[in-house]
Amino acid sequence: MPDLVQVKRALISVSDKSDVVAFARSLSNMGVEVISTGGTAAALQAAGVATTPVEDVTGFPEMMDGRVKTLHPRIHGGLLGRRDVASHVEAMETHEIQPIDLVCINLYPFERTVESNSATEQETIEQIDIGGPAMLRSASKNHDFVATLTSPSQYDTVIAEMQATAGSTSLHLRRQLAAAAFARTAGYDAAISNWLSQSTDDALPPRLQLTATRVTPLRYGENPHQAAALYALPGTGEAGIANASTIDGKPLSFNNINDAAGAFKCCRDLQRSFDERVAAIVVKHASPCGAAIGNTPIEAFEGAWAGDPLAAFGGIVAMSCPIDAALAQTITAGKRFLEVIVATEFHPEAIRLLIERWKNIRLVTTPEIGSAGSASIDVRTIPGGLLVQTPDLKIARPSQWTHAAGPPPTPDALVDATVAWVAVKHAASNAITVAGGGRLFGLGGGQVDRLSAARIAVAKAEAAIAEHGAATAAS
Repeated sequence: MPDLVQVKRALISVSDKSDVVAFARSLSNMGVEVISTGGTAAALQAAGVATTPVEDVTGFPEMMDGRVKTLHPRIHGGLLGRRDVASHVEAMETHEIQPIDLVCINLYPFERTVESNSATEQETIEQIDIGGPAMLRSASKNHDFVATLTSPSQYDTVIAEMQATAGSTSLHLRRQLAAAAFARTAGYDAAISNWLSQSTDDALPPRLQLTATRVTPLRYGENPHQAAALYALPGTGEAGIANASTIDGKPLSFNNINDAAGAFKCCRDLQRSFDERVAAIVVKHASPCGAAIGNTPIEAFEGAWAGDPLAAFGGIVAMSCPIDAALAQTITAGKRFLEVIVATEFHPEAIRLLIERWKNIRLVTTPEIGSAGSASIDVRTIPGGLLVQTPDLKIARPSQWTHAAGPPPTPDALVDATVAWVAVKHAASNAITVAGGGRLFGLGGGQVDRLSAARIAVAKAEAAIAEHGAATAAS
């Protein structure tokens, strides 16, 4: 097989037209014939790029609302035919099939359509690409001779190599592109399968299709000797840390992300339990050490920090509200130190105050902290497999509780019990929480017996219990 293959013909058919005109023009300037379809051909022709319509190659017009346009032997034969096999070359000559040396295809935006939650079932079905994945698979199978592009992020790399090799691509690059293309079609098919499976009665199907897209490499994992990266699950539409935005500061570490995710989930549950009030959570090593509900953001933050100020130092804060300048002044007051703050929004003056106080603070925005989680499964890895369950989206609703004994609880006692219940849900078992005054007083978690957990929680909460009284929850 040859290392360098000169690109003489390229087929371009893209849904995402970012930078495609410049890419096609670069190919054309190197003498490459550009074949294209539908909207892509129109965009290229409008920009003055010479383009051969795909129907001129196949001899058939696009039909059935564009469902059939590239499913033809003159396309797939041109992609699959090996130029070093005599019978392939003979078949191509007999049937007037010309080789295609490069394909540039990105698929109909099926995942984005599902995530929008606004498309009808039929509109979603129409975003299932058929011809695109077929061409990607054909070209990638024959990567000895064909380069396969699936993303605008690949354009510059391919053009740079072609300019350095008199219009050719190397086997090394073609193999890399083929791997990326098969990963793309696998993920695309998994997204379709998962979407269709949602209409069945089986929440845990016999065959589970999981695919994820790397968001960013991380410096290291939980420990410095472990490699790590952050991946996002496409098609879930779920707000969360994997899809959040960061503002300035150092990049998030593996442990930052893990702790921020724990803070986000705990804050989400607390906010959903108190729709009209502000929730604040402080997390250290993925376990809540402060939790509070307040009528104002400042009240909520102060209550959460008071839960365990010693543990909160160097922790992660999540709040279900925007961070304005007044709240930022409160957060930065005194001898406090935070690694990460998660909130729905950061006002410009708040950003200035926080970064001025801690230059390496990570500020993370996720607009829907109070929205219900939409993930369909919860997955945990074990040696040799996965443990899968439906997610625990149950929230504390005192109206649904049963009064079993003792005097009826007051409304304030129910608020405290709710705070305790949410906090203990997000602590490692065995766990006991003590709460009062709308905030967490103490938590004992991760103990192998309940008595030790209770002793730790009460010891942390003792002074506050004497002053306010308290509610408790157990895992």
